[in-house]
Amino acid sequence: MTTVIDGKQVAASVIEAVKSATQALETDAGVRPGLAVVIVGNDPASHAYVSSKSRMAKECGFQSVQHTLPEETTQEDLAALVAKLNEDATIHGILVQLPLPKHLNSEPIIQSILPEKDVDGLHVVNAGKLATGDLEGGLVSCTPAGAMVFVRQTHGEDLSGLNAVVIGRSNLFGKPMAALLLAANATVTTAHSRTKDLPAVCRNADILVAAVGRPEMVKADWVKPGATVIDVGINRVSAPEKGEGKSKLVGDVAFAEVEKVAGVITPVPGGVGPMTIAMLMANTVIAAYRKAGRKSPRF
Repeated sequence: MTTVIDGKQVAASVIEAVKSATQALETDAGVRPGLAVVIVGNDPASHAYVSSKSRMAKECGFQSVQHTLPEETTQEDLAALVAKLNEDATIHGILVQLPLPKHLNSEPIIQSILPEKDVDGLHVVNAGKLATGDLEGGLVSCTPAGAMVFVRQTHGEDLSGLNAVVIGRSNLFGKPMAALLLAANATVTTAHSRTKDLPAVCRNADILVAAVGRPEMVKADWVKPGATVIDVGINRVSAPEKGEGKSKLVGDVAFAEVEKVAGVITPVPGGVGPMTIAMLMANTVIAAYRKAGRKSPRF
């Protein structure tokens, strides 16, 4: 029988651990984790994400601050706000919601966040620490960190002797995911659009992670029987069966057919998605513990 991972359930257990760690830090050190979320413009999807992040931060017992800036905000004004949040000792995590409006350049903004407050794990210092195997010193990008929780639950801490294939090489997910798997002793292949005979490469994987943004690209005959399949794709496709003009969310994996072959699989929606916000909360607590000079919990 294939195990379908319930991402909501796993995320809820991470959130419970975050709440406990938050209470412990407040009791022992008098420190309350602070998370500042910055959103610019009127993108409805971004506003939905931000409100769910702010709501979760409050639920975890954090000091939750939201800065909502108008569409016409200048690069200088946004940079000035980040600088102010960098200096605020009560804020342990800063998150600038992407994408920013087209006239703004996100890269210098992200790189101006102090690495120890970069709870999205996107600063080059945090990326570099992960790439060099320093998992204790940096903050890990939330989505790969969440996917890794699933891998550890299935295979344990040590992935020695297991082949892992990550399809996708983005800085946001593919590269950090490969680094996390490598740090856990897996033998890792990073595959992408230029990879020759991609299905054959995937068939070698005990752990297959798909993050390419192509709806249902990974088919059953790409998957080694019994493999763990982590689907990071979120694609909206038309769903005429639901009615005219209707759509649905699907992953990068053809779930219905791959489920028959895989040993463990994550669904879309309800798999990796809920973990991203949970790991954001975990990173905020980790940042607060480090600032307080305490050994940070592991999630």
